[in-house]
Amino acid sequence: MKKFAIITDSSSDLDKDLRDKYDIDYVKMSYLVDGKDYPASLDWEDISVHDFYNLMRDGKRIKTAQVNEISYLDAFEKYLSQGYDVLSISCSSALSASVNGSYKARDKMLEKYPDAKVICIDSLNSCSGLGIICITASKLREEGKSIEEVASYIEAHKLEVNQLATVDSLEYLKRAGRVSAMSAVFGGMLQVKPIIISDALGQNASIEKVKGRKNSLSRLVAMFVDTYVDTPYQRVVVTHADCVEEALAFKKMVEEACPNKDIEIDLRYIGPIIGASVGPGTMAIYCYGK
Repeated sequence: MKKFAIITDSSSDLDKDLRDKYDIDYVKMSYLVDGKDYPASLDWEDISVHDFYNLMRDGKRIKTAQVNEISYLDAFEKYLSQGYDVLSISCSSALSASVNGSYKARDKMLEKYPDAKVICIDSLNSCSGLGIICITASKLREEGKSIEEVASYIEAHKLEVNQLATVDSLEYLKRAGRVSAMSAVFGGMLQVKPIIISDALGQNASIEKVKGRKNSLSRLVAMFVDTYVDTPYQRVVVTHADCVEEALAFKKMVEEACPNKDIEIDLRYIGPIIGASVGPGTMAIYCYGK
């Protein structure tokens, strides 16, 4: 069976350890601070994770940019030239236009390599939700599944990846244009914390409003318990935007409540692309669920 590469993007939040373990490559998005462009590295080479979120705490607005077609062309060529096929799994099209660049690159590469296979998937997920999907694809590949079989499984199950998240402050969503200034002001005054899911269209949607940080985190745990299901490729990830101590306490809450005590719960940072919108203090949990 022909070998194939799995390629994702910066919104997957897969650090080097995970990418090496599961043999996953990624193309970098970028972000802009004070007129300077930085590659959205998942290994934080240019700016440390703490310094990145401190920029936001200091009032800096960080703008993000999608992966362009040229970056996809380079990434696909790297593997196609070695005789590999390519499975590309991108950030939700509802959040980024990057996946469109993968489609264009695919069409051009297939003209150059007519015997190759390049399959591009719109994950309808982001952050560790996308990361879970990519790791699932890697495990299926390790089991000997073909590129078509893996792509078919991912398409059939990608909407079973659940995101349960809350932000510490609506201010950062306001800066990113995700909520109105009035909502941010009144939400801050009333200590309102939204519960945010990734919906069936791949868009981040607020489905509840909870008063107070403690209550919002408790609500995430309760929703996790309700949605969690045992599946062959289950992976539970707690992810946070530079609030380590709180994240460790939250992880412990999840572990104590988890229906399957044998599941290992991973703890990860939210990367620069999603972090630029949600801001420091954001907490989320991802898993396969209902």
